[in-house]
Amino acid sequence: MRPLEGLTVLAIEQAVAAPFASSRLADAGARVIKVERPEGDFARGYDAVAKGQSSYFVWLNRGKETVTLDLMTDAGKTALADLIAGSDVVIQNLKPGSLARLGFAPEDLRRQHPRLIVCSISGYGETGPMADRKAYDLLIQAESGLCSITGGPSEPSRVGTSVVDIATGATAHAAILEALIQRGITGQGCEIQISMFDVLADWLTVPLLNHEGGKTPQRVGLAHPSIAPYGVFHPSEGAPILISIQSDREWRQLCEVFLGDAALGTDPRLATNVDRVKNRDVTDGLVQAAFARRTNAEAVTALEAAGIALASVNDMAGLSAHPHLRRITVDTPNGPVAYPAPAAIVVGDPRPYGPVPALKPKED
Repeated sequence: MRPLEGLTVLAIEQAVAAPFASSRLADAGARVIKVERPEGDFARGYDAVAKGQSSYFVWLNRGKETVTLDLMTDAGKTALADLIAGSDVVIQNLKPGSLARLGFAPEDLRRQHPRLIVCSISGYGETGPMADRKAYDLLIQAESGLCSITGGPSEPSRVGTSVVDIATGATAHAAILEALIQRGITGQGCEIQISMFDVLADWLTVPLLNHEGGKTPQRVGLAHPSIAPYGVFHPSEGAPILISIQSDREWRQLCEVFLGDAALGTDPRLATNVDRVKNRDVTDGLVQAAFARRTNAEAVTALEAAGIALASVNDMAGLSAHPHLRRITVDTPNGPVAYPAPAAIVVGDPRPYGPVPALKPKED
């Protein structure tokens, strides 16, 4: 028995953030009923790379049922009311105020159904000067300042995945699970509000505090802004390697085993991480010189002998063929699709994953 079997989740959702949260609830055994507009969740049309279907939709809607409702009609509203009455959790990411204008304000739903958990996801929250503004992943990356610390020195950049949506969906998932635990203790549901901007602001605490402490982060490409050496280096031949030094002890080990000069480990310019960041050009120059004396294979062998963390600078082809990549296969209307497995492994309890639903005709 999966942990959420017996629970019903109603997901009035579209795009990525809310579907991410509800897909995880479905994975855990909840019955997830996805409400789609007559034309369907617009994420169905984002691309057509997964056997002619959207990669986003195939990834985030496994294991759900779908019902098509026109919520602008009385019949649609009646059907929605019936679905809510039979649900333990309602997740919605309509524009703020939309659910209330349809006659389903979260506070009213809570009064009518005291055990109900209602989770609303929005761009900027339900109140405040930007509450009515539309918000999507890249817009929040820009508005929050994330783009300003992403990319190389020349210009800001988008994070290469929908990090805002995913972070927001993961935050909603955790909050809903907390609310279910609380309901098991008190018998009462609750209303949860999560904004994409708040989630990213929380995730940006460290660069924000650095800025407010007088050390505004700069874009440094594939390097760490406050740790050195932590970045990409090029061997004499073969692919580049990214290494990470997390402590002064590791730096001394790198100096002795890889750089071949133990005295550099206690050099006053380089002995502490603060010193190494201050003198990053010197630090990285010494490390690069040691890489230049070795091929990729020789560098990897020496780094592993020194106990230094390292990584290949892969692309999607590298991930696709990666020996550590675990996959699941889900059924879709156009046939089975394999993609990366959810990260959590429950030992001894392999988890089944349900099919991706086709868009159904509108129910009258």
